[in-house]
Amino acid sequence: MSAALSKPKARRAPKAPDLEPIRLELSRARFVARAWSETIPEARRTDQAALFARAALEEFAGEAAPALKLSPPFVAVKGRLDNTAQELARSMGRLAASLPAIEGCNALTSLYTTLLPGKERSALGAFYTPAALTQRLLDLATEGGVDWKTARVLDPASGGGAFLLEAAVRMRDSLAGSEPAFILAQLGTRLSGMELDPHAASLSQGALEIALADLSQASGRDVPIFVKVCDTLEEEPSASYDLVVGNPPYGRVQLTSAQRVRYARSLYGHANLYGVFTDIALRWARPGGVIAYLTPTSVLGGQYYAALRKLLAKEAPPVAIDFVHARKGVFEDVLQETLLALYQKGGDRTRFQVHYLNVDNERQARLNKNGKVGLPADAGAPWLAPREPAHVGLITAAENQSSRLSDWGYGVSTGPLVWNRFKPQMRARAGRGLHPLIWAEAVTADGRFIFRADRRNHAPFFKLEKGDDWLIVNRSCVLVQRTTAKEQQRRLIAAELPQEFIDTHGGVIVENHLNMVRAIGAPKVSPATVAAVLNSDTIDQVFRCISGSVAVSAFELAAIPLPPVSAMAAIERLVKKGATRTAIEKSLRSIYGLDKA
Repeated sequence: MSAALSKPKARRAPKAPDLEPIRLELSRARFVARAWSETIPEARRTDQAALFARAALEEFAGEAAPALKLSPPFVAVKGRLDNTAQELARSMGRLAASLPAIEGCNALTSLYTTLLPGKERSALGAFYTPAALTQRLLDLATEGGVDWKTARVLDPASGGGAFLLEAAVRMRDSLAGSEPAFILAQLGTRLSGMELDPHAASLSQGALEIALADLSQASGRDVPIFVKVCDTLEEEPSASYDLVVGNPPYGRVQLTSAQRVRYARSLYGHANLYGVFTDIALRWARPGGVIAYLTPTSVLGGQYYAALRKLLAKEAPPVAIDFVHARKGVFEDVLQETLLALYQKGGDRTRFQVHYLNVDNERQARLNKNGKVGLPADAGAPWLAPREPAHVGLITAAENQSSRLSDWGYGVSTGPLVWNRFKPQMRARAGRGLHPLIWAEAVTADGRFIFRADRRNHAPFFKLEKGDDWLIVNRSCVLVQRTTAKEQQRRLIAAELPQEFIDTHGGVIVENHLNMVRAIGAPKVSPATVAAVLNSDTIDQVFRCISGSVAVSAFELAAIPLPPVSAMAAIERLVKKGATRTAIEKSLRSIYGLDKA
């Protein structure tokens, strides 16, 4: 073949470096660092954690942006690292510098919370947010109309700055081609974070300086200060932000009297930080702006968030919700189920979109869309939302059922005995004046009541003292286990407490890990039928669309959508003749209209 006809060989694109060995080595070093932190007395551990993370970040800055001089920490840190810890921190900084800039920054700013004492981490509600969730939450904001060229963005609990970093990248990309000085000025004007912990705030500011170092060098200007060290609960809000975003702190908080008055509109009982921070977000978002938050799923159903749900429905109805399904090990120390939610301030109360986000690792997630669901007429009631695709049709059917246990003639309460307050009155054997003590294990997985107390510290009998009559249960009811997990085959495990058993023993005592579904006056549906319905797969799946925690609360049980009494005659007949669970299930599905699905 002549040279004129020969084809030039295609030039191969350079192969991307394999970063997994670096990530693995950094992960191992993180494990070693945590073990090191646990050898330090708690009184010194916070300062040591701050020094360690700062040393790692400074080493990272030296590798990634040698001309950069980080701003000094917002607060002086006592003490110094020993040589071994100093070298470990520096080695982690060098490893992080081999990763993409934002990934490296996140790896090091999150170090600080990882090394904190557990109690302090819980008190601050400080937990690392994986990049996959950070990116998806800002994607939701984009879908909600946020224009990164002009948007003003606030993270009111910015922690290590994961959301600030991701927002800065999107703002910067939207201004590509502009002068570096202009981009820096825009970011300094439109991007803000607030953080109570000055150590976390210093680290996040440092990370932003590293991420924007090239703009600083090209323009000859310092990177703006993005993070304000303050108590967000005490800041005077200005409704001026297009997006309020973040992973607000979790956990109960003791509010001052003035704070309880300020946030009264969203409180029901004790205050939880993420509930208060949702209220705060509403105050900082402009009309038409959006709120994008990562929170536990309990916000959708828990009684303590009833007032908050009403407030959201009124002022900022949900636009979309992603339920997060994360592989084990993706989150550090977080046990609660989580969701990503997008709300629009002043938006219409319409049906909202539900997605499922399957998080495979810290950086990767798969998104599956599902149908839309609406809010209940009483927005303080639990919001039914599908936890899996099959639930969409179920929720549509449940929305057509307007009755509740109260309409059947029942109320729900928890067992009155908190056992560890009455230890001296517990007995191992029957005797005169003793009453059976009913524990959660008396309700079996197949829906039967078996009197037993076979777990540690569970005595089967109880001696009443003067004034203890309020503990006695003397009327048949339906017992429901109060603690179950989504991984269990059934969340609702119920059994009828027979009147015959109660009468034989002159009353029983029910322990606090059981709910009691008790008749109020003359019930319209028999206890046996109530137990059969609660034990059905249909109602179990409906309950999963309500509950966002391992607790099976009385509030959530009372909120389950049920058929009207007039529709229950067929199931009453099946229960009376001892029909199989399959037959009862078939009849119940027919009542809900699911047999046509």
